[in-house]
Amino acid sequence: MPCGVMRQARLTASLTINTGLSTGFPSTQKGKAEKTALSIISSPRNAKMESLQSGRKWRTQSLGMTLLNMAIVLLLVFPGRTEGQREKKKSDGIEYKAIRCRAHSASLADFGAVGDGTTSNTAAFQAAINHLSQFANNGGAQLFVPPGRWLTGSFNLTSHFTLFLHRDAVILASQVKSEWHVIEPLPSYGYGRDATGSRYASLIFGTNLTDVIITGDNGTLDGQGAVWWDRFHNKQLNYTRPYLIEILYSDMVQISHLTLINSPSWNIHPVYSSNVIVQGITILAPVHSPNTDGINPDSCTNTRIEDCYIVSGDDCVAVKSGWDEYGISFGMPTKQLIIRRLTCISPTSAVIALGSEMSGGIEDVRAEDIVAINSESGVRIKTSIGRGGYVKDIYVRGMTMKTMKWVFWMTGNYGSHPDNKYDPNAIPIVKNINYRDMVAENVTMAARLEGIPGDAFTGICISNVTIGLSQKPKKLQWNCTDVIGISSEVIPMPCNLLPDQGREKPVMCAFPEEKLPIEDLEMQTCFAGAL
Repeated sequence: MPCGVMRQARLTASLTINTGLSTGFPSTQKGKAEKTALSIISSPRNAKMESLQSGRKWRTQSLGMTLLNMAIVLLLVFPGRTEGQREKKKSDGIEYKAIRCRAHSASLADFGAVGDGTTSNTAAFQAAINHLSQFANNGGAQLFVPPGRWLTGSFNLTSHFTLFLHRDAVILASQVKSEWHVIEPLPSYGYGRDATGSRYASLIFGTNLTDVIITGDNGTLDGQGAVWWDRFHNKQLNYTRPYLIEILYSDMVQISHLTLINSPSWNIHPVYSSNVIVQGITILAPVHSPNTDGINPDSCTNTRIEDCYIVSGDDCVAVKSGWDEYGISFGMPTKQLIIRRLTCISPTSAVIALGSEMSGGIEDVRAEDIVAINSESGVRIKTSIGRGGYVKDIYVRGMTMKTMKWVFWMTGNYGSHPDNKYDPNAIPIVKNINYRDMVAENVTMAARLEGIPGDAFTGICISNVTIGLSQKPKKLQWNCTDVIGISSEVIPMPCNLLPDQGREKPVMCAFPEEKLPIEDLEMQTCFAGAL
């Protein structure tokens, strides 16, 4: 199956979880992985499903069949070459979809790069991009990365530019510190995450860009993160670890149809940007690797994340907007975000996390058609006194979960401050949180909802949710403090702070019907490389 990268991703991910693999992806034990993966998505338990009014209401269908169907959809929707990317037998190369096509193109090999996996190509990448930047105002340019293993340190992108990876191309992150630029901490954070002060630039980095695309025929970015994880655990870092992709202060950004493995830390980090699409991405990291978040939209507006498969040592998607007094001062929220058709495996973290760095505010987040397997929590809101800011107008529907510690988790005492200068009177506001149409199986505890004493989380609505418990569940299924809201048709029965509205007048929690602007952005048919 030459283009079945997604299938291999699923199998390798399952092998990592079930056999304790900790040396990174990929594994060669394909047979065992396939058996393990099939065991995850199969279930003999049945639960029924019925429609309500608009047909969107889930009750309890066969969860086993739902997961199996989702597995089939993953193979059909997320293969190495998705619809709109199938390689055509034409002289104009590999067809793909993008927000913009380019008038000019060059190959990395034209700039002296050597794809042997050992020769450093940092200078070649930067020389190619610098050369192609001259076409920014003349139709833009595309850099084609051909088959090979292209070792490099961090490099900077340019505007009106596409970086395209052939499906047999691997960009290998250098393990030599001198090949990584050192840059200032983000102004909305004030400090680095691993060490105070500066941080390493990401492998692929860009700032103040317009119309930038990182895509491919499911080519690979390999962060070779093990050496960085060891440095982190052994406290040998002078600067914060690099990410794989970080784009700052930019507009019209597309990151699509790539496989990212073994990132040193976060994988994809759009920050202070607008009109962002992250689509058809596979992210793989050992489940105990430190801080290997999947996709972290941070102080961004109008963002679309869809059709992604993530196995992570941290949150699969973490929505952020700055840290304590630095985020409050910077004052840039994340808003108008849609997350859909996401599959996540994260045994120690959340499928979707809001915060904890949310001091600039998070609002109008919509998530739907989410599958969670063997993850700590489905949706998690995490904040703390001193954060300030807000999390509001959150809408989640259509989640299928199997083997979870918690389905819902909110906490107002997360802690973790950059320094001691935070304002103890900066109280975060959490309100208008809507969860509906969900089914879960093999759950240890339904919900842990902990607001802030004297400043409760308000406007919480949970409706049409069925949670099947594990063989050894917690005696207390709903642990609620300092929260105010309602529930409707939820099993098991929620806590008294979320009173059931009764069968006579069932409530359907809100989910906006109007589209976000980013959903109407149309893609063009483009071509890369040559056959």
